[in-house]
Amino acid sequence: MSDLRDAGMTAKAWPFEEARRILKRYEKAPPAKGHVLFETGYGPSGLPHIGTFGEVLRTTMIRRAFEVISDIPTKLICFSDDLDGMRKVPGNVPQQEMLAEHLQRPLTSVPDPFGTHESFGHHNNAMLRRFLDTFGFEYEFYSAREFYASGQFDEILLRAAERYDRLMEIMLKSLREERQQTYSIFLPIHPETGRVLYVPMKHVDGAKGEITFDDEDGREWTLPVTGGHVKLQWKPDFGARWAALDVDFEMYGKEHATNEKIYDGICRALGGTPPNHFSYELFLDAEGAKISKSSGNGISIDEWLTYAATESLSYFMYQKPKTAKRLWWDVIPKAVDEYHQQLRAFDDQPLEKRLENPVWHIHRGQPPVSTMVVPFSMLLNLASAAGAEDKDAMWAFIRRYAPEATPETHPDLDAAAGFAVAYYRDYVKPSKVFRAPDEKERAAMEDLAERLKSHDGPADDETLQSLVFAVGKEHGFEPLRDWFKALYEVLLGQSQGPRFGGFIALYGVAETVDLIERGLDGALS
Repeated sequence: MSDLRDAGMTAKAWPFEEARRILKRYEKAPPAKGHVLFETGYGPSGLPHIGTFGEVLRTTMIRRAFEVISDIPTKLICFSDDLDGMRKVPGNVPQQEMLAEHLQRPLTSVPDPFGTHESFGHHNNAMLRRFLDTFGFEYEFYSAREFYASGQFDEILLRAAERYDRLMEIMLKSLREERQQTYSIFLPIHPETGRVLYVPMKHVDGAKGEITFDDEDGREWTLPVTGGHVKLQWKPDFGARWAALDVDFEMYGKEHATNEKIYDGICRALGGTPPNHFSYELFLDAEGAKISKSSGNGISIDEWLTYAATESLSYFMYQKPKTAKRLWWDVIPKAVDEYHQQLRAFDDQPLEKRLENPVWHIHRGQPPVSTMVVPFSMLLNLASAAGAEDKDAMWAFIRRYAPEATPETHPDLDAAAGFAVAYYRDYVKPSKVFRAPDEKERAAMEDLAERLKSHDGPADDETLQSLVFAVGKEHGFEPLRDWFKALYEVLLGQSQGPRFGGFIALYGVAETVDLIERGLDGALS
């Protein structure tokens, strides 16, 4: 066994912990299907959101960890529940009235409000695949519509008809009495209207594989459970899909955790073995509410990638998956800088620590070298102080701070400079609020300006930070963070900022003196 495999068998990183649990499934014999199957599910009821991406990314990280500790081949399926009926119109898409006319129809039968695809479901599937392809995921895409219609699901659907009473018994235990009266694991798709019907069954013929029911107008129909004429309710569908595909691993948000026993019970009743589960905590918006595809709150994948590189989003997703995380604009700079800190640490770490470093999982063990000689948070404050409109303006300052750096030799720094300008323009600038200093703050800032004017020593981060620190101490700021907070609020229009000495080194001593004088004169806006 290689050193890498040995390290993977003891690594504390959560992807390796999950990979080892999956490996235990096949301690006695390899899978009969010839591979270990990872699955992620996606409901295309609205535009794909960042949580969906996170699910695929995290599953991929576990898959890669598994490949380190085992020679068993792996597959990843991304399954779209696009046969689901559209229960409500998403609030963040056009043509609301048109969509309202197609409620309860399968998403792949609802016209595309954007006018670019065969259906709304096809549009959202295409968006999801574009997002996943942006990040280079290796996966097979499964459409529920095709899965039901092609015959791939027929064996399990016929078995569900045969074992209808047993499956209903599992489901009815979880339902209120009122719901029990009308519930069925089968949802017919009306032959005329095309709508997904939530109606009770009059008869289920297990031998023939047929269901009989009355539609909403009281007309009786008999349909085969195969061929896409019927779909399963979402809870039975979960477990039935596991049985049909022989899924080994699936993760989902904590809202599904209470249903695990139901999913597992359905899977077993249909002759399958439930997969390993991983329940992750939810992503929250700025107000602490769960992000939603239909409401469009939170940050979209496209929005994140407008302001930072893909790796920073992967880093954010890696962190503490069992902890609820606030997903809002201000997490982006922190994720960028922490990602590069981990990159810089990687080469000096022993193998076991590398496997616990997020960048190993982001880059499959081959992380690049970071050329971010200026933190992203510092670039943001440079953009703010300089009023930069493009990254060329940023480079005028960067070259003076780091003469060896060029856009060609430091591509991630070059990209970050452009992202910083965009982030400043769209997020920081509209929310900047400058204030006037009080008497104590004014005296200290005047002192700082004078000391900077006469400073003839090194203009590096640490020297200038010590100078700023000394001014705050001598003017009686306690705690000292009040001094730095005053500098940020008066000079940058925000309550938080970078190490101020590093900012001076990057922005320039003379330029900082000018900034202080304009701030004291109330000329900043």
